[in-house]
Amino acid sequence: MKTTVVLADDQSLIRMALRTLIAGEDDLELSAEAADGEEAWDAVRHHRPDVALLDVRMPGPDGLEVLRRIAADPGLAATRVVMMTTFDVDDYVFESLRRGAAGFVMKDSAPEDLLRAVRLAAAGDSLLSPSVARKLIDAYAEGHRTRPSRPHPGIDTLTGRETEILRWVATGLANDEIGARLHISPATVRTHVGRILTKLSARDRAALVAIAYRSGLDIPPA
Repeated sequence: MKTTVVLADDQSLIRMALRTLIAGEDDLELSAEAADGEEAWDAVRHHRPDVALLDVRMPGPDGLEVLRRIAADPGLAATRVVMMTTFDVDDYVFESLRRGAAGFVMKDSAPEDLLRAVRLAAAGDSLLSPSVARKLIDAYAEGHRTRPSRPHPGIDTLTGRETEILRWVATGLANDEIGARLHISPATVRTHVGRILTKLSARDRAALVAIAYRSGLDIPPA
């Protein structure tokens, strides 16, 4: 079964490039494309895709607002959102993560990075490709280094192993990469991540990244 995608970007050239990229993949199918936020929201509601690939800045409702609507709609619980951006990473981007985005790609990323982000988001397995994740996370950490932490109320419910894995999730690494560093299987990592998501009432791994940083956890170098 193919992973269905709704694409939204206000630049026609970007849409054309992404349409061509997705069309060349046997496991992906473009359900619809949109040129602004309202069209994007209508397309997502109508097609209920596996992944919505949204530009952060669009006319009408921006990507963040469309993301908020998707996250608030129980009927779209299975739709994962990957945000695209061309501008510098800032609090606006991490606010999107907090609201439930499954990942981010820079528009000038290599095609394989964008495709990997879509596939991983659909699988619920990883935030985004590690190279892009580190770029975003490093920028976030730099901008928040001197700010007081705000520990999540559920942090104290985690076991030592779960806290360790949460720290590694915050680096943007996928389950197999975390498992290799901790000498455990990817399936074991996936089990721990599932328990962490439940304990912290987090929608996905992206939310765990924001929680880890806001809670002041010591994030290991990836």
